[in-house]
Formats: sequence, structure tokens, C-alpha cells
Amino acid sequence: MSADQAQGPRARRRRRRRERGRAGGAQAGDAQAGRFGHVYGALDLGTNNCRLLVARPTAGGFRVVDAFSRVVQLGEGLGRNRALSEPAMRRTLDALGVCAAKLRRRGVDRLRAVATEACRRAGNAAQFVARVERETGLALEIIPPAEEARLAIAGCLPLLDRVRDRALIFDIGGGSTQIVWLAVDPERRVPPQVLGALSAPVGVVSLSEEIAHAVAPGRIERETRRLLTRRFAAFCREHGVGAAVAEGRVQMIGASGTVTTLAGVDQGLARYDRARVDGAWIDFPAIERLSAYLAALDPAARAAHPCVGRDRSDLVLSGCLILGTICEAWPVGRLRVADRGLREGILMDLMAAADRGD
Repeated sequence: MSADQAQGPRARRRRRRRERGRAGGAQAGDAQAGRFGHVYGALDLGTNNCRLLVARPTAGGFRVVDAFSRVVQLGEGLGRNRALSEPAMRRTLDALGVCAAKLRRRGVDRLRAVATEACRRAGNAAQFVARVERETGLALEIIPPAEEARLAIAGCLPLLDRVRDRALIFDIGGGSTQIVWLAVDPERRVPPQVLGALSAPVGVVSLSEEIAHAVAPGRIERETRRLLTRRFAAFCREHGVGAAVAEGRVQMIGASGTVTTLAGVDQGLARYDRARVDGAWIDFPAIERLSAYLAALDPAARAAHPCVGRDRSDLVLSGCLILGTICEAWPVGRLRVADRGLREGILMDLMAAADRGD
């Protein structure tokens, strides 16, 4: 009787799994075996949130092993002062300290930490970045709008349905709104190609602050709609988006807290559940109805909603205004919800670089 036969089927399966694991480890040890020899981190510091993902690669992508998200309101007061305030920086440094501890504990050896609109606009951003490195050890990279859009697209690509040959992907951030226009090959012979991108300097935090400090909030809302409508119309003319929408060739993906919040409310979730929201579909009439519903709630009731919360109570209304303008500009009829984006794009980039040996 062989050793395999003597062990029994369960023991044989366990032994073979151990052997495969050892073989995989040996491969990983050979020049780090591309992506499989590393632990990856992606940190996104936005105008409102500080978010982190830590992941290990899998055969089909990656597995998240740790995550962190905190509302830091880094851009608080930025529209008026053109500088990051000390309270905002202190909140953010506290959150980044938590991220740094997680990265060390998980043994992350490939990391990209990016900052977006708030740091792009702040006059004291360079001093803040230096302070972050001094106090936390994290090297923040302030990325331009085009790079932010590229990373967000990369994170959302798995949600493309490949049926329609054009796609609009948007991300309503804290300080800006990114729009990307893609060509999609239904036959999957080539990856999606970026045909155009737009970065509009309007986000949920900046707009909420303008409204909060305005003598006539309604006027700010109307002016914002006009500004965005003009930007979207020019983008539409340049790239022929409207004609493709009219022909039914366009799919839309929304990657923002506004969209995920509305999707959670639409599903009547007792608590926010990413697994049920990410990849869900929501139609434009539902967006209009839910936006009106949230606007009609008093601030306390809106904050008490399990898919909104105190930190997003006012921001979601600004987000709904921006989202409504997007839907009016390009009446696709429905969109796919993405609770993913920039961080996932960073992770995919880092793993591809490891495969190349970079």
C-alpha cells in the first residue's frame, strides 16, 4: 500500500494543498515571482475622506485583507481660505497614523498613497505633505485630475457590461467631479480606450460649504447647475456623447458616495452593505425620487438614516444636485453603482508593475 493510499482521502487532499502552497512559495521566492511576492497598499486622501485598502494577489485579481475609511474633511474651509486648516490637518494626520500602523502590521511592501483635489488647491499643500511624512512616514503623492480619472476608471472596468460600445464613468468627489468617456470593444479584443476626460471643479464638500455660507443658497444651486451644464455640453459636443446616448450605445457607471448612498436607500438596507450595493443598477426615475425624498427630510432624520449618517447628511444633498445634472446632460436611463474606484485602480497598477519587475 502506498503512502497516499494509507493516508486516506482527506489527509491526501491536505498534503497536496500543502505541497502546492510550498511550490507557490518557492515560485514567489524566485525574484519575488511578480505580483505574488508582495503585499499591496492603496491609500486615497480626498477632500472629505481618507481611505485605505491592503490586499494580497489572487489568480483572478486580489483579496482585501485590511481596510480603513474615515471622514476627515481635509478640505473644510478651503474654498474661502485657499489653505488647509490646522484642525483639518490634525484630523487627517490622526487618520493617516492609523493607516501607517495597518500598513506596518500587514507587512505592506508595495504602496501608493495619493492625495487629490484638496491638496491640489491648497496653498500650503507642500508643507502638509512634508508634515505627513515627518509624523507618519507616509509619502503622499499629489496627483493631477487626469491621473485620478485614470485610476478610477481602472478600478471600475470590471463592471462594464461589454454590450454597449461606449461608456461614461463619473466620480463625484469632495472637491471635483471627474467624467471619463470610453470606447468599449464588445468582442474584448482590445481593452477599453479613453476618448475624453473632464474634471469639473465642483464636489460635494466645496458645494456644501458654498451653500452653507450663502445668503441665497438657491442662487448657488442654480449657478452650479448652469456651470456644470455648460461644462458637460462642451464635453458632449467635443466627443459626440449625445449622439451615442440617443442611439442607445452608452452605459454609465457612477463611482461616488452619492451614488452608493442612493443605492443603499433604494434597497431599503437596514445598514450599508457594500456587497449588495457594488454592481447594483439604479434607474434615473429612482435617482430623482430618492433625491427628493432625502431633500425633504429634516437634517436630524437624514443623518439618522443608516445609509446616510451624520457626516454625509448635508453632503449627500450637494451630491444629488451634481448627480441630477449629470443625468439631465446624458439621459442614459440607468447607471451601474460602483463602490470602488481609485484605490482598486492603484492596486491593479501596483500588481502589474510587480509583474513587469518594476
